[in-house]
Amino acid sequence: MANRIPRVPVREQDPKVRAHNFEEVCYGYDLDEARLEASRCLHCKNPRCVAACPVSIKIPDFIALVAEGDIKGAAAKIAEDSSLPAVCGRVCPQETQCEGSCILGVKGEPVAIGKLERFVADASLGTASTSVAASNGHKVAVIGSGPAGLACASDLAKLGYGVTIFEALHKAGGVLEYGIPEFRLPKEKVLRHEIDEVRALGVKIETDVIVGRTVTIDRLLDEEGFEAVFVGTGAGLPKFMGIPGENLNGVFSANEFLTRNNLMKAFRDDYRTPIHTGAKVCVVGGGNVAMDAARTALRLGADTTIVYRRTEAELPARKEEVHHAKEEGIDFRMLTNPVEILGDERGWVRAIKCIRMELGEPDESGRRRPVEIPGSEYEIPTDTVIMALGTSPNPLIAKTTPGLETTRRGGLVADEAGATTRAGVFAGGDAVTGAATVILAMGAGRKAAAAIDAYLHSK
Repeated sequence: MANRIPRVPVREQDPKVRAHNFEEVCYGYDLDEARLEASRCLHCKNPRCVAACPVSIKIPDFIALVAEGDIKGAAAKIAEDSSLPAVCGRVCPQETQCEGSCILGVKGEPVAIGKLERFVADASLGTASTSVAASNGHKVAVIGSGPAGLACASDLAKLGYGVTIFEALHKAGGVLEYGIPEFRLPKEKVLRHEIDEVRALGVKIETDVIVGRTVTIDRLLDEEGFEAVFVGTGAGLPKFMGIPGENLNGVFSANEFLTRNNLMKAFRDDYRTPIHTGAKVCVVGGGNVAMDAARTALRLGADTTIVYRRTEAELPARKEEVHHAKEEGIDFRMLTNPVEILGDERGWVRAIKCIRMELGEPDESGRRRPVEIPGSEYEIPTDTVIMALGTSPNPLIAKTTPGLETTRRGGLVADEAGATTRAGVFAGGDAVTGAATVILAMGAGRKAAAAIDAYLHSK
């Protein structure tokens, strides 16, 4: 019977309305909708969804509790493995992970696991209670309050460790705070509550501390009484194309653009954070960050275009984000690659010069390599260019910490459990892998927490 029930659609803001505001796009399920959707789960004996979840949430168990109407129990079941369910329910790529492995998806629509997780988390915000072991007298420092750091800190706190998170910016949350727009992840309504629940476990969070400048890892270990350190500083160093004109006024990295708008509240009239869009914006890239930047520029009043060198089939962004961007009126220029940014006599962007592409043989990523079509250059008039080409880890920690080795791409060298080349220092998330997803960073944070616990027990 369960597999005959169609997937319950989720209510959303009208595209024509939401294109002009920063309120959340998706409204989520109500109780009746959630229970009906939960009833679709087949409760497989070997649930592939759990194996596909980087933090191993007991998905069939919490869904069964939702179907029964026991939302408090469902929240407690999720809390055994995840410290950020309201966040993950909104921003995780479920279609390639838990939902992508759901057996119902073979011949139909998978269970809406992400939407159910979000419903449970939203219904339980501020009420979750998690058991914490008595203090064991040991201190661990966590650098970075993004998803990897929060997950690591939560697991360690539950085990009785005294955990302090050091955050470089003035608000905790890392990429969740500065990188993801309000219309996808409301900060006060959702993120602040989940961070407060991490604090409720006993985790201390110190903001405005730049490890490598304000304090070093050596000092934390040698003078401040910490016995281990987890580095979860993410990948905040933006990449550019190296084409002429990237130094013109009106050229942003997506990091800067989104940080100004999200963390520094440039989208609000009562904040005086400067941000430039002009009448036309071009976003270069095809990932989730490109979609976020484009949809943000649109809401700031710009006619927005996404430029991507492959076809729509190769877009790395979530299908849901691409669908929403199209609904809102963003123009997609596929098989198009910038070769130069053109400026006016005042040094401001006036256009972006592009060349048309075609797909050749597959490259090392398995995707067909884009190849230029000679003589196909053309210009797209624009006031602003936002480069959303990925990011790499900031080198500050590695440069100021003896014994830490890095890969050629700048990530910290760490084993599967997160142990780095320096004893007592662990790392995970984007600081190791380069830019990836929130849930993969959380999974790395949890693995590192277990490794830190084992390391300190061995001492």
